[in-house]
Amino acid sequence: MIKIRITKPFKLDDTITCGQIFRFFKQDDNSYDIILKDRVINVYMDEEYLCVSSNNENNLEKVVRLYFDLDNDYALMNNYLRKSDKKIIPAVDFSSGLMMIKQDPFETIMEYIISANNGVPQIANALNNIAKNYGKKIVFNDKEYFLFPQYKDLKDVSVEEFRNCKVGFRDKYLKLMIDKLNNNEINLDEFYDLDTKEALNKLMENVGIGPKVASCILLFAYQKYDVFPIDTWVKKVMKNDYGIEGEKNIRDFATKTYGKYSGIAIQYLFNYGRNNK
Repeated sequence: MIKIRITKPFKLDDTITCGQIFRFFKQDDNSYDIILKDRVINVYMDEEYLCVSSNNENNLEKVVRLYFDLDNDYALMNNYLRKSDKKIIPAVDFSSGLMMIKQDPFETIMEYIISANNGVPQIANALNNIAKNYGKKIVFNDKEYFLFPQYKDLKDVSVEEFRNCKVGFRDKYLKLMIDKLNNNEINLDEFYDLDTKEALNKLMENVGIGPKVASCILLFAYQKYDVFPIDTWVKKVMKNDYGIEGEKNIRDFATKTYGKYSGIAIQYLFNYGRNNK
């Protein structure tokens, strides 16, 4: 086990459960087992220390710091948002300590294609089915977990086999994406270097990826914080709190108001709306 001293606001529970990731498991002791790209970790807070154990302790602190974005300057981002919009100040203050998890791009693409018109339990179930059928088994703390396979591992998986993993109508979209990746028609690394508009357009060339899914992929895998994913919840908040309707008007407002931290703003608004009692 390692202990990482946290010297700034960090809300572990909110960060894990706010809808960014799907493959985590809360334990009886209130710690969390989380499946990363190459390992399983168990995490919990003990006063100002983040306590982490794993089946693979190679570079563990570096991996965890990167995954939870612990070295980013959230005070800078929060001050920017407070100055941009007085109405968002309660959400920013309430959400201080919520971090943007840095996820594996391929798994993020798969999970957000599956997320279209779908519920969180169903998304998690489908992802776990794919991992169980095609990923590497890890035994950690006497429990079986499965790493999510990479696209090369899924090269020969058929549309029907994806459907058997309970992905629904999205089965053919997953197959098309995996075929493109294995045929080198898409390079996942290039999205880091593209500007956000180019990256959005390039992702939306693929069947099954619309504006919301593309925005989520860029926000959660590529840290492009200037996206603003719009769903029915966002439309409701924008109508009720800001008197703004229509996707174009909402996106224009977010771009003008929150700018380069629009994605952070939406996470704070969602967290505040969901958890503020």
